Amino acid sequence: MTGKTNVGYIGLGNIGKPSAKHLVCDAFNAHVYDVYQPAVDELVEVGAIGCSSVAELAAACSHIGICVRDDAQVEGLLYGEGGILANAAPDTLVAIHSTVTQANLLKWAAEAGDAGFRLIDAPITGGAHKAVDGTLCYMVGGLEEDVAAATPVFDTSAEKVIHAGELGCGIALKLCNNFMQYAEFVIMAEATRLAEACGLSPEVMRDVGLSNGVVNEQMYMFVTGRNGYLRGEPNPDVDAYFATMGALGAKDLDCALATAAEKGVALPTAGYIRERIERVFVGKDESRPTAE
Repeated sequence: MTGKTNVGYIGLGNIGKPSAKHLVCDAFNAHVYDVYQPAVDELVEVGAIGCSSVAELAAACSHIGICVRDDAQVEGLLYGEGGILANAAPDTLVAIHSTVTQANLLKWAAEAGDAGFRLIDAPITGGAHKAVDGTLCYMVGGLEEDVAAATPVFDTSAEKVIHAGELGCGIALKLCNNFMQYAEFVIMAEATRLAEACGLSPEVMRDVGLSNGVVNEQMYMFVTGRNGYLRGEPNPDVDAYFATMGALGAKDLDCALATAAEKGVALPTAGYIRERIERVFVGKDESRPTAE
């Protein structure tokens, strides 16, 4: 392990686990932690170093990526006697991959800086399949030198690393991106409802979209996957998956709305989408499609 840089990754979910797996390479010693031990064990099997606590990981690594659900979970990892800021070495770089509010991101960065650490925002987009393929897009905010220091780590799982601007710009870009994506999903669900009532299929809408760009592949995959689930036999695991994705959408839109309010920006459409996104994911915004 001599000559390798010690890097850490906390949060081994659908995106975090494959991203962390890419860190098992010639350049890095990958230290990993998650409250779900089987995820840690899976990465240990491919060469990662499993950590039993956040403190253990923080003490060992000069770069730490955090990919957890929300603001509260990030705060829980950063602060306290067992947290990163109390246990990492000075000048450790912490990259926040989670979708959070910009205000909290800036607060954490300021407090980390006061304590002698570097904290940048580096949210990611592309989904689990791109994490597996190593073709994610990172949207990064921070100083040029900090982004440059972190980029070799990001490159292990990235197709593209975009330096969006100063600290906080990466998360702002992610919030805008997610707002547009969820708006597309709601619109696609409603348009498909009208199309099917008129005897059309999502496939023919996709054919037109391939020509004019109105319907993209992500919109098509969402509505066909969701409608296939709604037309199938009840499955608690699939039900839980779509409900979880809807809850994540609601959380992301809450972050966008909170950031907009802090900036004094009105986002009435985001509010409309936020009210509906969870019901759209589970099909409760409409009558259940009938089997063909």
